[in-house]
Amino acid sequence: MITQTITYAETERLILRSWKPEDLSLFAGMNKDAHVMRYFPELLTEEESEVFYSRIQEEFDRKSWGLFAVELKSTGRFIGYVGLHEIGFEADFTPGIEIGWRLAADYHNQGYATEAAKEVLRLAKSFGIGRLFSFTAEINKPSERVMQKIGMEKVGEFNHPRLTADSPLCRHVLYRIDL
Repeated sequence: MITQTITYAETERLILRSWKPEDLSLFAGMNKDAHVMRYFPELLTEEESEVFYSRIQEEFDRKSWGLFAVELKSTGRFIGYVGLHEIGFEADFTPGIEIGWRLAADYHNQGYATEAAKEVLRLAKSFGIGRLFSFTAEINKPSERVMQKIGMEKVGEFNHPRLTADSPLCRHVLYRIDL
């Protein structure tokens, strides 16, 4: 089976595209990296990364949008994802669509998440999406800074319903942007 790669957008340094099977091993490695996953409840196993990869593909099949694979223009290397995802839990702001990101550790603090997220906002608007949310653990200041840099407004805080109250990751900040 030949899979055609779809390029959704390009920025100065990045390509936002559909996923390729060869992205899976890099994706799984990223999800097993303690630094990358420090604001998540646990590292993902290879199998959990494969399931996540399949869910990403299914969302693209259903919606024609999702979590875009991000690659560096200069090297063609997969560095993570930035994109859109239906929020998968109940809260006072759901149903809704979130904008989110996860990049391999070597690509943190270089403006890539912000650069790609700004382009995803433009794509979301072109898809007819009028409002996006983003949220993260209150202690995840790097991700919160990306939300601020792309023009999102903090609209509240909440306890994530999938985390126990004693988890240091339970308390989340909530940001919103109307497109």
